[in-house]
Amino acid sequence: MRKLKEPRLTVKAKTGLVLLFIILLTSVLAPVLAPYDPLVSNLSEALQKPSAAHLLGTDNIGRDTLSRVLYGGRQSILLALAATVLSMLLGFALGLFAGYFGGWIDGVITTISSIFQGLPGLTLMIAVAGLLGQGVKSMLIAIVINSWVGFSRIARGEVMKLKQESFIKGLKTIGASDLRILFLHISPNILGTLCVLFATRIAGNVISVASMSYLGLGLQPPTPDWGVMINDARQYFRQEPLLVVAPGLCILLLSLSINLLADELRDRLDVRKDVMKNM
Repeated sequence: MRKLKEPRLTVKAKTGLVLLFIILLTSVLAPVLAPYDPLVSNLSEALQKPSAAHLLGTDNIGRDTLSRVLYGGRQSILLALAATVLSMLLGFALGLFAGYFGGWIDGVITTISSIFQGLPGLTLMIAVAGLLGQGVKSMLIAIVINSWVGFSRIARGEVMKLKQESFIKGLKTIGASDLRILFLHISPNILGTLCVLFATRIAGNVISVASMSYLGLGLQPPTPDWGVMINDARQYFRQEPLLVVAPGLCILLLSLSINLLADELRDRLDVRKDVMKNM
């Protein structure tokens, strides 16, 4: 009997993988690849044009732009990943219990999620971070508060459909506990949808981390972060466009690569597009 061939990766998946691999590799190897210390300034070399010594030029206090770009991905990727994991854990747990138990539990959780979903995302994050103060911890809390709703609503919807299946009713008949049913039988059946949502949300949170740092509510100077770099370069954009273009392009490519892989994952796991609209 002939074995079925494994489906090959599409062009978009290959493109996403290559882009993501390059970005991750350069971020991990930044200490080796960076020609200069990203924190060391030299005012005598401020705002230099690209040259053999500084391939992307220097910023307003003489720091090497290429070195800062290479280091900038580390913080953005780790923080976006951390925020997405926390958002998924919170949203998944709430959606799981709301969809399975229903009643007043579902009513309370659904009402809260509807309130949060109705608020503009960036405005909500700015308000939360403004109340908690500047810093990474405040930024993470703000992003989680803005991101958990999508996971909760999708988990709730999937659980509500699954609990009507005959195998779930059979498990209840033989005396299986609610927690056993939730975590051993329902959760594995919705992981595919949540994985797609997880990948999509990482791409969004990369933008959120950069936006918060750009606004001065996340990572703070002199941290070599892409959002911080764009904020620092605002006054010098006309004089040295690369100061904004280089980190901005990195954010765009990172987000694009993750979105391409998320689309491929959605197609392979056969997750319906209408489900993802609840995000």
